[in-house]
Amino acid sequence: MAKVLYKPLGLAASILGGVLASALFARLWKLVAQEDEAPSATDADHTWKEVLIAAALQGAVFGFVKALVERSGAAGVRKATGTWPA
Repeated sequence: MAKVLYKPLGLAASILGGVLASALFARLWKLVAQEDEAPSATDADHTWKEVLIAAALQGAVFGFVKALVERSGAAGVRKATGTWPA
C-alpha cells in the first residue's frame, strides 16, 4: 500500500523539487558569482574554471534537493501508513 501511495506523491514532489532546486541554484549563483545567470558549458565568455564550478554547484544543489524531497516524501508516507515505501 505504501508503494502505491508513494508513486504519485513522489512524482509530484520530484517536479516541485526540480523547480525549487532551479530557484535555489539561481539565487546561490547570484550570491556567489555576482552574475544573473550561471555559464553554460558552451559559453565562450567564461573560463573552464567558472563553468566547472557552476556545474559542480548546480549538481550539489540538485542532489541535495532531490534527497531532501525524496526522504521527506518517504517519511510522510511512513507517517500516514506506518510502512516505509521502499
